[in-house]
Amino acid sequence: MNQATTSLYERLGKREGIARITRSLIENHMANPLVKTRYERSENLERVEQRVIEFFCAGAGGPESYSGRDMLATHRGMNISEQEFVAVVDDAMAALESNGIDLGTRGEVLGILWSLKGEVIRV
Repeated sequence: MNQATTSLYERLGKREGIARITRSLIENHMANPLVKTRYERSENLERVEQRVIEFFCAGAGGPESYSGRDMLATHRGMNISEQEFVAVVDDAMAALESNGIDLGTRGEVLGILWSLKGEVIRV
């Protein structure tokens, strides 16, 4: 696929690909000692997964709508550390790679995730 003419949504595999990536991401989080307790304590991990899928679909230019709260409202009061944020981003990069997403697209997603840190860390 040509990155210049293909949307991020398409390069991530549309909704189906983003759902696979999200499942890998959550598996990575559950295996990551730095963040797994936050996910183990989740009252509804299925709902979290669906919101992440929606968030990435909408944010990548897909037709889906995001029904969750904004990033700041979602993370307010969680006191997420810089180390946890980096661990989550690393898990996301690993999920993208394990799902065959090319280096350029992974870099684009990395830039987007990094741009959200002010709405996640220690808010």
